[in-house]
Amino acid sequence: MVRKVDNFAIQGVSIAPGEVKRIDIQLGQLYTQTPMTMPIQVHRGRQSGPILLVSAAIHGDELNGVEIVRRLLKHRSLKHIKGTLIAVPIVNVHGFINQSRYLPDGRDLNRSFPGSERGSLAGRLAYLFMQDIVALATHAIDLHTGARHRTNLPQVRVDLAQATVLPLAKAFGAPVILDSNLRDGSLREAAVKLGVPTLLYEAGEALRFDEVAIRAGVQGILRVMRQLGMIRGRASSLHKALPDSLIARSSYWVRAPQGGIFRCAVTLGQKIDKHQTLIGELADPLGDQAEKIYASVSGVVIGLLELPLVHEGEALCHIASFSEMDQAVADIEQFTEQMYAQIEQQG
Repeated sequence: MVRKVDNFAIQGVSIAPGEVKRIDIQLGQLYTQTPMTMPIQVHRGRQSGPILLVSAAIHGDELNGVEIVRRLLKHRSLKHIKGTLIAVPIVNVHGFINQSRYLPDGRDLNRSFPGSERGSLAGRLAYLFMQDIVALATHAIDLHTGARHRTNLPQVRVDLAQATVLPLAKAFGAPVILDSNLRDGSLREAAVKLGVPTLLYEAGEALRFDEVAIRAGVQGILRVMRQLGMIRGRASSLHKALPDSLIARSSYWVRAPQGGIFRCAVTLGQKIDKHQTLIGELADPLGDQAEKIYASVSGVVIGLLELPLVHEGEALCHIASFSEMDQAVADIEQFTEQMYAQIEQQG
């Protein structure tokens, strides 16, 4: 999709063809009367083309995406961009300041879209973001991590009922594509309703940098931009060697049957055999009433709880199901090995 825009402007600030401009989106004031702003950067090419929105930190404690955007903006490929890149490293500025997933009103911004001009703080922020930024885009990539004390294998989540997103998801190059229904109130749902194909990238853990997740995210966005014709150049030799992403049509969370101290026995990317593979053991602090936990489905681990202290019903392990299980495990291992090799070579 190519959108020809003669007068491209955000909150009254015009960005001319060939211009790079930082804009501070006005978000109102705190109760101290301190003004709040959302920093964004716009790279507008001299030629018309797709308008890609890359957003991060809709949950204020998800830091990997912030670093992904920072590195993306420094990449030399953006010097000759076709179309426009709108980069928003921190959407939930309030949560980011407080190192919190949520806004000060306790609401989850990613359950508040498309928002309301006269709604709650979350609703107003969602409305502003939709009206002033998302409405300009032709495509979007939203960057996330696991919640606090939960880590995710790099994965792209899309609704495969939206046919236009699958080629972009494959171009991203994450080891897993998870078929994920649109969630009510999410940015992805609201953007898709506007006709903006949207990828959701999940990798790593809240409040922590994960170098594999960050590098995979930067490279994935650049691959999508190449797919859209926004940047020139061939994919790197690393990309050529990467296996095709495999699609997981379903996933399942293993939950704690009781409260206690959890000793995990699996790792990200590990194959799980139904009723055979030990997920871990739950016990009280003295070791009495110990219970071994096995999965009721077969699959591959794509998410894990990192904190051993759990309550009954808490999510322990996220398992994705693939039609080609052994191939999925091999591809994930190859992806991980190549990412670590790149980190070792490039520092």
